[in-house]
Amino acid sequence: MSDVLQKIEDAKRDALEALAGACDLGVLEKVRIEFLGTRGRLTELARSLGSLPPAERPAAGQAANRAKAEVAGAHKAALGSLPSKKTGPPALDVTLPGRAPGRGHEHVVGRTMDEICQCFAKLGFSIALGPEVETDYYNFEALNFPADHPARDMQDTLFVGDKLLLRTHTSPVQIRTMEKNRPPVWIVAPGKTYRRDDDVTHSPMFCQVEGLAVDKGITMADLKGVLTAFAADFFSPGTKIRLRPSFFPFTEPSAEVDIACVLCGGRGCRLCKETGWLELLGSGMVDPALYGFVGYDPSEVSGFAFGIGVDRAAMLKYGISNIRHLYEGDLRFLRQF
Repeated sequence: MSDVLQKIEDAKRDALEALAGACDLGVLEKVRIEFLGTRGRLTELARSLGSLPPAERPAAGQAANRAKAEVAGAHKAALGSLPSKKTGPPALDVTLPGRAPGRGHEHVVGRTMDEICQCFAKLGFSIALGPEVETDYYNFEALNFPADHPARDMQDTLFVGDKLLLRTHTSPVQIRTMEKNRPPVWIVAPGKTYRRDDDVTHSPMFCQVEGLAVDKGITMADLKGVLTAFAADFFSPGTKIRLRPSFFPFTEPSAEVDIACVLCGGRGCRLCKETGWLELLGSGMVDPALYGFVGYDPSEVSGFAFGIGVDRAAMLKYGISNIRHLYEGDLRFLRQF
């Protein structure tokens, strides 16, 4: 009994001496843990009392409790005696190095648009730009869309005023360019376009790169050759394309262009719905009726045009399953590019 009581007394004396010499919060906390913590000396002594004979336990327990209470009181008093810290903002240390801001990078859509334009620049195309708010004339009429043409219903146009609208494609840039320049004309027109559409593969605002080539003796073979070279440069060498008959008001004949599935290489998989092909863009030979709006002679020149959806091209190239990922601003997604 005397041995246990002596150990309790020694631990209490050591704790009080340590608390008396403590001069900051760190030392006080260290002393508290050493004597009153889960594995502190006084705590362990209190746990060991269960091994004593039943008759000796009450006195030993009271001694342990008094020692712990006295040490805890001394710890509290020592905390109160420390100088109080300033509550205002910390002083500014002008000698510390500044925090470097996080570095951004190009958005995947902008990056894809630049890559597409670079592919066509290698083929001799230059870049032409135009307004996003267009007139009905340039967006529809001059592109062979009469007022009652059913193809206008395909566009689901967003009007902003009388005869003013958010352009549904970048094809108006082709008309504006031909008005100002005589053949030959070889351009691509990148930019934002707008339609009333929104699902996993469509967005009300999306980007396009439209191309136009008008010169002497241009044929459908030139169109296929240019698009084959583009597919091989943008996706991978040897990428196959195919042309399917289609309809667009401003081209005749018209063709949808597919590429061999980027996942299975044309063998057939879930992505391409077992067909081996993925739709990429629309194209065709410029309808001679358009030349009347810009003063070209259709007996002297011919040309082709095409339109690539940048968002779709990005989804195919980088394996993106939902177009909404491109515009939600989720940094976890964007940092991948």
